[in-house]
Amino acid sequence: MAKHINLADLFELVADRVPARDALVCGEQRATFGELEQRANRLAHYLAKQGVGAGDHVGLYLYNCNEYLEGMLACFKIRAVPINVNYRYVDEELLYIFDNADMVACIHHQEFAPHIAEVIGSVPDLRTLVYVADESGADASPIDSVEYERAIEGQDADRDFPERADDDLFILYTGGTTGMPKGVMWPHKSVFYAAMGGGGWFHPDGAITAPEQIADRVGDFPIVGMALAPLMHGACWWYACIQLLAGNSVILNPHHSLVGEQVWDIVEREKVNSISIVGDAMAVPLLDALEANPERWDLSSVFNVGSGGAVFSESKQEAFRQHFPNVFISNSFGSSESGNMGFDGGGKKGQGLGNVVKSEFMSVITDVEGEPHRHVEHGETGIFARSGYIPVGYYNDPEKTARTIVEVEGKPWLLLGDEARLEEDDSITVFGRGSNCINTGGEKVFPEEVEQALKSHPDIFDCLVVATPDERFGSKVTAVVQVRGDAQLDLASLQEEARKHIAGYKVPRELHVVDEVPRAPSGKPAYPKALEIALCGDHKVA
Repeated sequence: MAKHINLADLFELVADRVPARDALVCGEQRATFGELEQRANRLAHYLAKQGVGAGDHVGLYLYNCNEYLEGMLACFKIRAVPINVNYRYVDEELLYIFDNADMVACIHHQEFAPHIAEVIGSVPDLRTLVYVADESGADASPIDSVEYERAIEGQDADRDFPERADDDLFILYTGGTTGMPKGVMWPHKSVFYAAMGGGGWFHPDGAITAPEQIADRVGDFPIVGMALAPLMHGACWWYACIQLLAGNSVILNPHHSLVGEQVWDIVEREKVNSISIVGDAMAVPLLDALEANPERWDLSSVFNVGSGGAVFSESKQEAFRQHFPNVFISNSFGSSESGNMGFDGGGKKGQGLGNVVKSEFMSVITDVEGEPHRHVEHGETGIFARSGYIPVGYYNDPEKTARTIVEVEGKPWLLLGDEARLEEDDSITVFGRGSNCINTGGEKVFPEEVEQALKSHPDIFDCLVVATPDERFGSKVTAVVQVRGDAQLDLASLQEEARKHIAGYKVPRELHVVDEVPRAPSGKPAYPKALEIALCGDHKVA
């Protein structure tokens, strides 16, 4: 049977090459590549016997656990489509994604059985449920959910699945920073090359050109990589796949929140080499733990700290360099729709969040209503865009698909939403999400750039920047800030620090101090909630 650039085919080739090597560790759970392969096969056979087949959608409603990746692989093996479900959803949001994604099955933690019970009557196609036991004691019988180990017990561990294809789908639901989540439809081949480096991150020959080459990319000495975000977040899921398809080991955070001391305990115990975070929301507690516990851990195994999916400010990158002077710090650009759009290694040129290199697959394109899309000229600003390996659209949303994937010079381009400028040297300066841009007196201010500046203040733990109404300028830059410990912060102090890093018109004119800055579990900013906080005025500081 022919092999394809299909994630199940590729994983099987790697598992056959290093079956005894550690593949996955999550707390007390450990699995070799061979064990992960066999358990995924058993689950795949169970799902197939329940009628789940090619193209069917299966929810993964789970905290980080080995079963999450087993479930993902099981779906791929039978050409079904795994759907990531945010475990913080309330009933209305849960019903939305079950319905919008047309799910026929769901693998969930036992704790979530009561939530599913509240909505299952409105999703008649959701007929197969499997729960991973936990300490919650929740009753899963009202929804006829079968315990995970019982479901796979006695199932065949061999491979006897139909041939797969390059264009089998993976759907990643992303809420971004606004609105209800949308399902990004990724063909396996496209997501493999766009988000996972095509199997070439750890090999001098770069990306593979034929499926069988993936086994040749497996090194003799595996890299131990820790993915800190929840697996329901694309950045974590992609990082885990990159590691597995390179024959490396994946370490997951088994805890339901990020506590710096717990993470460094795991890093020391598992001798982690590479840590993947999602921006400052994860960087800050890790750095605080290091500051509070000097020389507590032996972290000599670490040689890389990388971030993707949210702003990783220069001040936090520099703080990591202070603790790890010989470690490579990487900051990647990209999104659920684009995969990896390049890395900024700290050599930022002027304004913006960072710079990447223009290529035949990466450009800046105009997006002016009523005008045809075109590539910008040097010095001109437009929308950061990608071509080549891109998604095929948004599930159940043809209108958003048409707005996001446009044709320029006979070639489809994906508009990412981030404003960017093409520089004279053909580099691209990325500014931030245009939908969040603040227009204050005709000047454009990107919240992410202001947030980076504010995080240089020693008393600021986290912050978001939003636009609030201003009688004179239309909108003003407003900061919603979480301080460190018992620190007292006033607007003048915040403005003084900000002026060291950004122009005066970008400096916040209003300050709100809160107990916790609103963010998604992945670390992505929750700008609508931050705006609510600013508009209510209950936390305003003079």
